[in-house]
Amino acid sequence: MDRSPTFLVVVNRCASDPTVLTKALRLARQFGARLELFLCDAEHAYALQHAYDRTGLEDARKACIVAAMEYLTHVKSAAQCDGVAISVDVACESPLYEGIVHKARKSGPVLVLKHAGSPDPFDRAAFDANDWQLMRTCPATLLLTRGRRWRSRPRFAAAVDASEQETEGLARQILKDAQALARANDGELELLYAERGRIGSAESRTREIVLEGLTREVNIAGGQVHILAGDPEAALPEFAKQRDYDVLVLGALTHRQGLAPLVGTLTSKLAEGLDCDIVLVKPKAASLPVPIRQAV
Repeated sequence: MDRSPTFLVVVNRCASDPTVLTKALRLARQFGARLELFLCDAEHAYALQHAYDRTGLEDARKACIVAAMEYLTHVKSAAQCDGVAISVDVACESPLYEGIVHKARKSGPVLVLKHAGSPDPFDRAAFDANDWQLMRTCPATLLLTRGRRWRSRPRFAAAVDASEQETEGLARQILKDAQALARANDGELELLYAERGRIGSAESRTREIVLEGLTREVNIAGGQVHILAGDPEAALPEFAKQRDYDVLVLGALTHRQGLAPLVGTLTSKLAEGLDCDIVLVKPKAASLPVPIRQAV
């Protein structure tokens, strides 16, 4: 029997909650998905773990769970769900990213949505320690929202690596997920690729042929493909800033040598220079479903 895909929405009990919930509801309607609101009270969990007096810790943990559930129940009742099925779940676990990962493994969501870094929706939040760890460990595709509202026709970009060193199938998965998001939102989609070698060389031409094959698969016109010269951590942020995308989709992991400095430097450069949302696609994670309708 077919089962509606699940989108897991991380709620922080702060001012950023309406921002991430609004986008989650929009996407749930377009993909026919159900939402699961999840609140992990990591602060209380940390305090309980390090309490000197162990008396009454279990009662305190239960009280924490009850309070979190009351908050999520209120958020659910106040949401303009318009037919979107919403469930709620809570945890008292520290650190936060581990609680989110444990929940994602249990629920099997197609997409996890979280507000990046600072809980202030008016702050162009930098990624915090939990965000960095979540990028590495989240088993599902991860959308980190920076709080900026999308255009009525959002601009999406998919950044891919077409080299033979990249994780097999990851570029295709990035493009297909980006295309699904763009189609669901009646948005525009562009493909970005940074060529480390000399453009026009035999090696770069081999990678361009790979790109051409990918663009044919997802029917992206030539004018929507941008091949940039230079290392991606230098070329991509500057170009993306000029294009002013609403959402940038890229790979969360890679098999390339030097994984940590490559992904860390690129993502940190994007975080420093951009205020758009970032979608990180995990290799072999469940792909986004086909949208059931376009936004109107």
